[in-house]
Amino acid sequence: MNAAHSAPIDWTAVRADFPVLTREVHGKPLIYFDSANTGQKPASVIEAVDDFYRNHNANVSRAVHALGSEATEAYEGARAKLARFLNVRVEELVLCSGTTFAINLVAYSWALPRLRAGDAIVLTRMEHHANIVPWQLVAQRTGATIKVAEIDARGQLDLNQLYSLLTPEVKLLALTHVSNVLGTVNPVREICREARKRGIATLVDGSQAAPHRPLDIAAIGCDFYAVTGHKMSGPTGTGALWARREHLDAMPPFIGGGEMIKEVRFEGTVFADGPRKFEAGTPNIAGFVGLGAAVDYLSALGMAHIDAREQALLAYANEALSQVPGLRIFGQAQEKAAVISFLVEGAHAHDLATLLDLEGVAIRSGHHCAHPLMQHFGVPATCRASLAFYNTHDEIDAFVAALNKVRKLLA
Repeated sequence: MNAAHSAPIDWTAVRADFPVLTREVHGKPLIYFDSANTGQKPASVIEAVDDFYRNHNANVSRAVHALGSEATEAYEGARAKLARFLNVRVEELVLCSGTTFAINLVAYSWALPRLRAGDAIVLTRMEHHANIVPWQLVAQRTGATIKVAEIDARGQLDLNQLYSLLTPEVKLLALTHVSNVLGTVNPVREICREARKRGIATLVDGSQAAPHRPLDIAAIGCDFYAVTGHKMSGPTGTGALWARREHLDAMPPFIGGGEMIKEVRFEGTVFADGPRKFEAGTPNIAGFVGLGAAVDYLSALGMAHIDAREQALLAYANEALSQVPGLRIFGQAQEKAAVISFLVEGAHAHDLATLLDLEGVAIRSGHHCAHPLMQHFGVPATCRASLAFYNTHDEIDAFVAALNKVRKLLA
């Protein structure tokens, strides 16, 4: 877990750690409000990747020479750092390309061999497509069905309705920890406890939680938890699946190849133990070295401090946006991350985002890989401003000023 800091953090100095934040876009200072899409990288992460390629580049677990040993030590060191960050055992952490791969791994290696016609999977209305489509594909192949837990007017799960869905035929509940569209923080510990009482396995998509709040997966009590490195200020193409050891031991390999075996004969293959059983081929070694550096960076700041900083920014942004005529915010959960999805009356989301970009403001517009949620609200798309600890109150003021400017242009 993350150690507490006694001295206040100089957030201006922290911001200076991120080179891209000094650039201009269309002649205006960049205001990057798209961290739910991907987090920006501190210099220490960029330098770690550069140093690996300059000084240590070799494949892992295959060579006894110095570079091979150094690469393996750095790669496995990143696994150990991430395991401590998540409070899980290192032998239960599968390194992979990100949450999408992690969820597909569970879908094809755990669910596909187990589900039968008549079984069911429960998802929630607020899921990212990465936590919907793999389950649809598995359901089509097994004859299982999918049930949907709905949300209330504030964008919170209707827990009574959710628990009513957890009937004996349900074998898996898959849900997001933090909504990428609404910012809603789901009470995953309580939900997983209720599922466990009923003998239902649980998978939690932690993509939007790991970069922004203290995590203790052991305390959550789920069966599977997935994270994405590039949202944690690490390189793209990195992430991890945590799974209970009994699941890893029972699951067959998802992808076959080198490094995931103990012995190969034409008569048959003996596979390695988990997690390596699921890590075929050459991994993104430099990426994971960078992710290890990102974990170091986040841990040094302290996730509780990051959470508090982002909550302060969110409160300030909500107050400022409340003064914008015709603006509607989607999702006002009691516990919410620093994600604000919105529309302005009379303006299309893409038009708003395009004009804001000309003012130097980077936000996302679209369905945010959450079509069922857009259908729930009856809109084709929203704008999304997602904040991180490296953002500032001044940027929020500039964003609101730019929003008022483009709103008038579109009126």
